[in-house]
Amino acid sequence: MKIRRVGASGLLIECPDADRVEDWRAELWRRRETGELRVTEIVPGALTVLLDGVAPGTEALLTAWEPAPGERRTGGPVVKIPTVFDGADLDSVAALWRVTPDETVRRLTETRLTVAFSGFAPGFAYLRGFPDDWAVPRLDAPRPRVPVGSVALAGGWAGIYPTASPGGWRLVGTTDQTLFDVRREQPALLTPGTRVRLVAK
Repeated sequence: MKIRRVGASGLLIECPDADRVEDWRAELWRRRETGELRVTEIVPGALTVLLDGVAPGTEALLTAWEPAPGERRTGGPVVKIPTVFDGADLDSVAALWRVTPDETVRRLTETRLTVAFSGFAPGFAYLRGFPDDWAVPRLDAPRPRVPVGSVALAGGWAGIYPTASPGGWRLVGTTDQTLFDVRREQPALLTPGTRVRLVAK
């Protein structure tokens, strides 16, 4: 783990892998709730956790803390995403996994996913939880328009497009769930640490 200063009031924790990011995210959120950590923002990324608005002395605290591996939050509710597995790339994903499309759907619906971080567009959550050998490459050429609600895979990630946009992920299904709504108290449905399950509709 490395800690770097970012700007006047930020610290960046660099982690070796996504598991360690989740360990740190959960630990920092817990310590903020108990008042041990004074910070305005905790923003996880693929291999980093950014802290903004940190209080004096925070860097020394981080150096002293060491979240135990596997102590990530596992409780709490699961957000179920009703999904129609009608994606244009479902067959190609099945071929890459060397299984049938039905087995692909079974894998997708039985895997416990967790929001690692958000990015790309408001409400777009990067979901992790697949074994490493399930990683699939992006499309050679991105689609100029991916429909809103598309459930997609790329690399070792799953994601759901909150709005129509260009994209190179492999489409496996669609959902009518609203991923982002500024009228809600929490606009994004899926936030870091949230557990997610795809449910066949």
